[in-house]
Amino acid sequence: MKQLAKLKFQSNAIKVPDKWSPPSGDPAAKHYSDAFKPGEKNAVPMPMPPALFLPHSTNKYHVDTQKKLNEQFTSYIDGIIDAICQAWSTWQSAATMVGVMINAVTASVGQVVGPPWTPLILASGPKKTPQELKYTTTIANVIGTGWLSYTATIKIPGLPIYPAFAAMPSPIAPPTPNIPVPVIALTQVAVSVSASMMKNQMAGMLGDPQAMYHKELFDAVCDAFEKCFQIWQASTQVTNILGTGPVPTFAPPFVPAGPVIGGMGTMMPGGFV
Repeated sequence: MKQLAKLKFQSNAIKVPDKWSPPSGDPAAKHYSDAFKPGEKNAVPMPMPPALFLPHSTNKYHVDTQKKLNEQFTSYIDGIIDAICQAWSTWQSAATMVGVMINAVTASVGQVVGPPWTPLILASGPKKTPQELKYTTTIANVIGTGWLSYTATIKIPGLPIYPAFAAMPSPIAPPTPNIPVPVIALTQVAVSVSASMMKNQMAGMLGDPQAMYHKELFDAVCDAFEKCFQIWQASTQVTNILGTGPVPTFAPPFVPAGPVIGGMGTMMPGGFV
């Protein structure tokens, strides 16, 4: 996610210092040239990549600005991505799915429950300066709220994940784990965690149109998050939903086995793997 965010930020090809333009015409151009020593006119800039910014020229002061901003924004992106990934990992290890309805082999509905992301991101996100605190608070609130909205939409759309429940030879089916399925197989609405939605929400919540490169930063973080989220949807399995329920037609010796009717399933924490 860090690399994706930096690549997205680099794609803006931002030249620094901001809004600088070379003096034109004499005597302005000559005065500008004479103002610097020869060694100050040919500094070596950081190459892109890995640099996030481009200097307007090889002037030492432009290159120094490039290097300083690169250090600041690289450090911030690394820190906020670490915080997001840590929150995601904590959520995944604790999240459960409750209220799954089971009839014969089919499971449906269900509700995902897990710890909120916002305080987790806030706890470990960068906060060294007042501006970093503003950025981190904004990102934490938008991603945290978006994730909560997304997980509230996740439901099981009637999947045959309990084959043994078609004919159980007992009055009550013992707790049985489901056949794993990928998260993407579930019913879900992911608009709230889309890059286009979140980056606009972040810009609005920050409420500071003059904040340094905030649009590019939010766009980079949201774009990287969305790409990793799409990979997560396809690669993460829904497992260990322990299903059980009555077998009302079980009546040995005449009916030695029957389907589970009105059963329920509950995922143990850590079932998203």
